[in-house]
Amino acid sequence: MVTIEEFREHVAQRRPLVPGTELLTFMHRVAMDARLLCQTLNTSSGKPEEVLALLETLTGERPDTSVSVQLPFTADFGKNIHFGKNIFINAGCRFQDQGGVFIDDGALIGHNAVLATLNHDEDPTRRALLHPAPIHIGPNVWIGSNVTILGGVTIGEGAIVAAGAVVTKDVAPLTIVGGVPARYIRDVRTAEDGATA
Repeated sequence: MVTIEEFREHVAQRRPLVPGTELLTFMHRVAMDARLLCQTLNTSSGKPEEVLALLETLTGERPDTSVSVQLPFTADFGKNIHFGKNIFINAGCRFQDQGGVFIDDGALIGHNAVLATLNHDEDPTRRALLHPAPIHIGPNVWIGSNVTILGGVTIGEGAIVAAGAVVTKDVAPLTIVGGVPARYIRDVRTAEDGATA
């Protein structure tokens, strides 16, 4: 019987998930539970204490009371989402978290963002093979609305991802990226640089 710890270790090493294996069967079983939990979450009162309690059941970890997730919210797996503190996630976000989603303190995620940590094999004869890779969102990152972030990407501390971007590569700290695929636009301006609100 596969455990969540064994699954997390497997995907942390970016080892493929092979059809017909016990590991993939485990993943599908957890995903089914996650879908049911998300239905319960998205038909709840939306009160912060109820949302946090359901997120704890979904992820297996108690989120800090400073975490705010606006509904609806969908997770494909749930058990590989890891929240820091003072995080805000706006409505309509979808996390495909089998490969691991790590969100550091102070991150802001806009409406309808998609975080996708699984990729199918390029070879058509092996297309059902899944390749997991984690997503890391650094401290104080701002993800705009309708952004898609692909597996294996790290968003550096204080960076901004412009609305509608598709992020396929790492984003350096304190930079702004945008577009499809996302490209460097400029550095973030700070109060020390004379930036104003």
